[in-house]
Amino acid sequence: MTWPMVKVRDIAKAHYGKALKKEFRDESGSFEVFGSSGQVGVHSEALINYPTLIVGRKGSVGEVIWAPNGGWIIDTAYYLELLEKDTVDLRYLYYALKKANLSQRTITTSIPGLNRDDFYDSEIPLPPLAEQKRIAAILDKADAIRRKRQQAIQLADDFLRAVFLDMFGDPVTNPKRWEVKALKDISTIQIGPFGTQLHKEDYIEGGIPLVNPTHIVKGQIAPKSDLTISAEKHAELPEYHLMVGDIIMGRRGEMGRCAVVTEKESGWLCGTGSLFIRPNEVGIFSEYLNKFLSSEAIKSYLESESQGATMPNLNKTIVGNIQVPVPSELALKRFAVIKEKVLAAKAVSLKFSEETIFDSISQKAFRGEL
Repeated sequence: MTWPMVKVRDIAKAHYGKALKKEFRDESGSFEVFGSSGQVGVHSEALINYPTLIVGRKGSVGEVIWAPNGGWIIDTAYYLELLEKDTVDLRYLYYALKKANLSQRTITTSIPGLNRDDFYDSEIPLPPLAEQKRIAAILDKADAIRRKRQQAIQLADDFLRAVFLDMFGDPVTNPKRWEVKALKDISTIQIGPFGTQLHKEDYIEGGIPLVNPTHIVKGQIAPKSDLTISAEKHAELPEYHLMVGDIIMGRRGEMGRCAVVTEKESGWLCGTGSLFIRPNEVGIFSEYLNKFLSSEAIKSYLESESQGATMPNLNKTIVGNIQVPVPSELALKRFAVIKEKVLAAKAVSLKFSEETIFDSISQKAFRGEL
């Protein structure tokens, strides 16, 4: 089904927010304060007291935020007022504007922004009001399921961290009195290739991935297809090839970024900004060591020991001197059993929380296929 396309200017008025510096906010208030990225605080007064949509115009440009109770919108965002409430459902407009990808209309200057006239020229499909409400209700339900799944994933991660601490204790105080060994004595540590070995012109698209610190995200390896190397270049650097059970660690910038290399990443290249740790014993010990090296205690240690005036930088000596409590084989096996069960439950939640599923429903909704 095809619906008429309308410009935002024909259905809503975009008002500029009003500045409210943090030091002038009354934190005992109950009215939400919104910026371009969402809620940034509370205040005792509201700029508006009716439901609205907030659209980021500076900073998080094009971000669309639902504000059912109004509040105070600061000057980095617009807030919307419907021109005709009997022809447009606000909740439908929320989803339609999110689908419109407003960030594509960003004006690139020293501070990226969304011009109001450009925003007004954005078009959305506008079905009859009853159909708008039906679509909004369907997307609300889909979004609620997605959020619950995301919460379940977070709970699984929190539970696993709690189990880790309960079974192995705080890595700093070592209350379980595990034997302590220097990391260099239980593993091989390899810094990524020097700049003289791997140049900018060596990078190609669609080749063998390399892993730099920015490719280590929330304990997972997330490569970029445009930052890879050829098979020929890969063959020239065999000492930097990753193997299953290795722990890849960022050695520049943010400390504590680690991930275990799986079958999928086996053979990929350790990037110049990373290092890898190859435990003498892999398997569950790699998982334990990764958790240990990702802990806040080790992150703090690395931050205090890292070198470099402009950017923190780790070397082999700093990492090799990390003191590692080595648990018993029995404790490691018990943790492995629990971890597998938690990951299995998490996998189910991930399957149903993927953005692509919600996006698919959203696309069908705005094409009139629901």
